[in-house]
Amino acid sequence: MNYGLVSSTFGIEEKEAMLKVIESDRFTMGDKVKEFERAFADYFGAKYAVMVNSGSSANLIAVASLFFRKENPLKAGDEVIVPCISWATTYYPLHQYGLKLKFVDVDLQTLNYDIEELKSAVSNKTKMIVAVSILGNPCYFDEINKICTEKNIILFEDNCESMGARFNGRHTGTFGLVNTFSTFFSHHISTMEGGLVVTDDFELYCLAKSLRNHGWVRDQDEGSTICEKRNDDFYEAYRFILPGYNVRPMELQGALGIEQLKKLDGFLKVRRENAQHFVNLFKNDERFIIQHEVGESAWFCFTMIVKPGQALTRGKVLEALKHANIAFRIITGGNFLRHDVIKYFDYSVTKSSNADLAHDNGFFIGNHPIDIKDQIDLLYKVLQDV
Repeated sequence: MNYGLVSSTFGIEEKEAMLKVIESDRFTMGDKVKEFERAFADYFGAKYAVMVNSGSSANLIAVASLFFRKENPLKAGDEVIVPCISWATTYYPLHQYGLKLKFVDVDLQTLNYDIEELKSAVSNKTKMIVAVSILGNPCYFDEINKICTEKNIILFEDNCESMGARFNGRHTGTFGLVNTFSTFFSHHISTMEGGLVVTDDFELYCLAKSLRNHGWVRDQDEGSTICEKRNDDFYEAYRFILPGYNVRPMELQGALGIEQLKKLDGFLKVRRENAQHFVNLFKNDERFIIQHEVGESAWFCFTMIVKPGQALTRGKVLEALKHANIAFRIITGGNFLRHDVIKYFDYSVTKSSNADLAHDNGFFIGNHPIDIKDQIDLLYKVLQDV
């Protein structure tokens, strides 16, 4: 492959960290996971972080935690606003908990919410807005926060694609009442598989920890607001208080996270340098719409949308990329409304014309935490010759 989608970021530090875990013979969730959770929360300026086995599981227990709050919990049938473009497991937990989804179109330049469409979509039934900073690019959180504050709406932030991005100097993944991250292999840091729920709300933190771990009371912090521990160790060891899951991470993942987090600033610096080179080459190419950066993007990848109404088609572009051994993918999951699974959802939609255009004419090319300017030059040459 001349230009792939991802590259490994594991060095000797990660290998040594994994070896220490193996030598310890402790693999289930323990001290390494706790250490990574603390370091992760500190890095992003949050009070609490709960690690799980994937970003998808982070979304699941984050949504679940909102249903078990003592005050103003979400309820089945509540209206939640979501963007037309995101990954499937942004939507699945919402559906699985019986929420009614209202899909809002994206802006073609940023690929995040069309803010005017979002404002129009909000109703007196809206209980939550799910903000997704697509592929590293921050949402306009000033506008979204204003809506949520004025209407007393919960903000849930799915930040699984955008670790390290900033809006007005503040990290994405910290704007919501509850926020989620992914540490999958291809993401900004990798624990092979993994994810985190981040919040400043102690009750949600307690709920997320219980839901992660069978719904039991074990591992609750002192002063937990969701249970009162009893003086009966035999019973307390298997006392269940919530209909939870087993989505625990392993010590190997925690150990990897500790080392990878130390490298995140360097990874982001290189990604942004690669992105600047990409933007300089393609910003004046009238055939493509490239993602307009909002704030400081974490540049997960490089999106390109073939403008309609010209002889060039996406099919021709992808054929040329394939011939040149340049990898490509659909933009996130494309317009989720176009997938077969939507038939199972209770949903409505305002409009989706921009999401459709991105679905039909768009693709993305990989970015890496290593210098890939030569590969970007190859991409430019191939596309110039189409």
